Amino acid sequence: MRIEASAPTRIDLAGGTLDIWPLYLFHHGAQTLNAAISLRAHCTITPRNDRRLVIVSEDAGQRVEVDHWSHLRDGHDLKLLGRLLLHFQAEGLELHTSSESPFGAGIAGSSALNIAVCGALNDWTGGRRTADEIFQIAMNVEAQAIDVPTGVQDYRPAYYGGISAVELGVSGVRRVALNVTPQELGERVALAYTNASRNSGINNWEVTKRHIDGDASVQKSFARIRDIAAAMRNALERRDWAEVGRQIAAEWDNRKRLAPGVTTPEIDAMMAAACAAGASAGKVCGAGGGGCLFCFGDPDKIPAVRGALARAGARVLDFRIEERGLEIVRK
Repeated sequence: MRIEASAPTRIDLAGGTLDIWPLYLFHHGAQTLNAAISLRAHCTITPRNDRRLVIVSEDAGQRVEVDHWSHLRDGHDLKLLGRLLLHFQAEGLELHTSSESPFGAGIAGSSALNIAVCGALNDWTGGRRTADEIFQIAMNVEAQAIDVPTGVQDYRPAYYGGISAVELGVSGVRRVALNVTPQELGERVALAYTNASRNSGINNWEVTKRHIDGDASVQKSFARIRDIAAAMRNALERRDWAEVGRQIAAEWDNRKRLAPGVTTPEIDAMMAAACAAGASAGKVCGAGGGGCLFCFGDPDKIPAVRGALARAGARVLDFRIEERGLEIVRK
C-alpha cells in the first residue's frame, strides 16, 4: 500500500503571532484570519521489505536512513520529519517529501508539510486520531524541531483549506469558516517571494518574550492587531473590500512596530513599488524579515501590481485560494 498526501499553505490576513500560547490569553477576543492557497506540500509513504526507515526531502536535497525509529530523535538534519516518524513509531517505510512553496516563504510551508505527513502517518497506523489530536501532535513536534514555541493557526488551513477565522481563548481554539468567495478574495491579491528566507522562530520568540516581560509597546501593538483582525473579519464578511485594504495596511503598520527585523529596506521598496502601481495595502506573510509578501487592491490593478513587484526584484507567485485541505490517497 502506497499513501500520497498533500496539504495547502496559507496567507495570514490578520492576527498572526497572537496564536502562540499564552499570548492570546492576554487579549480577549483574539483571532487570526487566514486563507489557504494552492501552493501545496506533498509526501509519499512507500512500504519496504524490511523494518528500516528512509526519509528523502527533495527540497533540502537530503536523505536519512536508519534501522529503527528510536534512532531518529537526534543526529540528523531532517528534524521535523524524523521526530514525526519517532512519534508515530513507524517501521518499514520510505517517506518522500516536497513542497511547491519557496524555502522560508512565511506561508506556513513547514506546517503544511507537517499536516500532510501527520495525515499520511495517521492513515498508515490505522487512522484513529482526530483532527484535534493531529493538530496537537503537529504543533508539539514542530516546537521540538525548531526549539521555540509554535502557534496554532497554521495547521487549520492546511487541514481544512478555505478562508477562515481561528478563534483563540480560554476554552480552546476554534476554526470558523468565513462566508467569503475564494475568487473574490484571490483576484484582489498579488503574492510574491522576496528572494530572502526568514526565520519565524526568532522573530516570534523575540516578541513573545517581550510581551511576557511587560514591554508596554509590544502589548499595545498586539491589542491593536487583535482589534484589526476583528475589524477585518467584519469587512470580509460584508465584502467591503476598501475597508479590508485599510485594515491590511493598519495590520502591517502595527506589525512593523513589534521588532526591528519584521521589515527590511528591500521589503519596503517592494511595497512602495506595489502601492505606486495601484495596490491599496500589503504585508509580509508570517513573522517577516523575508519570505513572501502579499499586496491587496482592486482586481483591475493587480496585473500592474504584479509587474511592479517583479521589477522591484520579487518573484511573483501564481496561486489561487484553495478550498481543498488535507488530501490522502491510497494506491
